Amino acid sequence: MNDDRALARRALAEALGSAFLLTAVIGSGIMAERLAGGNGALALLCNTLPTGAILIVLILVFGPVSGAHLNPAVSLAFALRRELPWSMLALYVASQLVGAIAGVALAHLMFEVPVWQIATTARSGAGQWLAEMIAAFGLVLTILGCTVARSSTTAYAVGLYITAAYWFTASTSFANPAVTVARSLSDSFAGIAPANAPSFIVAQFAGMLVAVAIAPFLFQSTARARRG
Repeated sequence: MNDDRALARRALAEALGSAFLLTAVIGSGIMAERLAGGNGALALLCNTLPTGAILIVLILVFGPVSGAHLNPAVSLAFALRRELPWSMLALYVASQLVGAIAGVALAHLMFEVPVWQIATTARSGAGQWLAEMIAAFGLVLTILGCTVARSSTTAYAVGLYITAAYWFTASTSFANPAVTVARSLSDSFAGIAPANAPSFIVAQFAGMLVAVAIAPFLFQSTARARRG
């Protein structure tokens, strides 16, 4: 019974965290469109800052409960490293997807736009796919590096990384398969056309795999120093 309650707490934490993340992404995107007066750079900045800030908060709040992955690529990375039981992976991913989609719906309800939408914003091309691979690679490497060196810094590092990656990647750094699926359901500033989502997701998992592959070599001495 205790194991079931612990598992339920983890699933709820991943779902709530993902819901808040997408509410922030979509809600700030809608607000940015309404207030930026057609200034794309200002709208992007208005979308960037709340996203980076909420990530810090969510990881600090839900990290002690579930690890605050909030991202199927991150959960798979930890499963590959044997730091998340494979038996929990499906539950984590399902919770993240359900939470993310619910977050989009909540943002739409708050801003009084149609709840169920299909995005029409095209995001495609080799540059976009490379950007998503780099975004996911950097995100996972940031998490793994902080976990090895000093886990208390992870929330701040992730929030700052995503804030920066919004601007230095051509795709504005989705870096998260659940976020990508959910954003395909919002025809707003932060949306992505469903036809473009699968390529983004493939690129995100590819970037994650590269990060997982090189992390043991890159952080080996750091991990050894901590154990010593």
